[in-house]
Amino acid sequence: MRKFKFLCINILACLLFGVTAKAQDLSLKKQVWPDKYLMGTKTLVNILENPRAAKPTIYNIGFVGNIKGAKKLAAASKEEGLAQLKSELKDKPKTSPIVIYCGCCPFEHCPNVKPAFALLQKLGYTNAKILNLPTSIKADWTDKGYPMAK
Repeated sequence: MRKFKFLCINILACLLFGVTAKAQDLSLKKQVWPDKYLMGTKTLVNILENPRAAKPTIYNIGFVGNIKGAKKLAAASKEEGLAQLKSELKDKPKTSPIVIYCGCCPFEHCPNVKPAFALLQKLGYTNAKILNLPTSIKADWTDKGYPMAK
């Protein structure tokens, strides 16, 4: 009986460990972009609300509404959108703070963020960030009451 009880406890522990490991694995898969490339939504809100903070240039490179202070460009999944972004950047110093966002869908499905960020990197912009909207602009920005353009 003691061996049976010990065996049951071990099996239960293995099952629990497996579930925990699987849950951790799933949460890691949701992290599409490394943290060094992301700007948190609350961080951007704090910058926007602080009158003394240096404001980054914010580009909406997707199909969604404009965050307060953002410039709407054509979707970066299209050549027109990438050309527009490149034109916007031509006179900006490579160290300029830049934030891009889309938010049309979860990061792993977004057709706009990857080409726009790749362009920023190719052009040598060292202070470019992606606004961390892993689910959507609605879930990660507007539902939290963060400022949108009027």
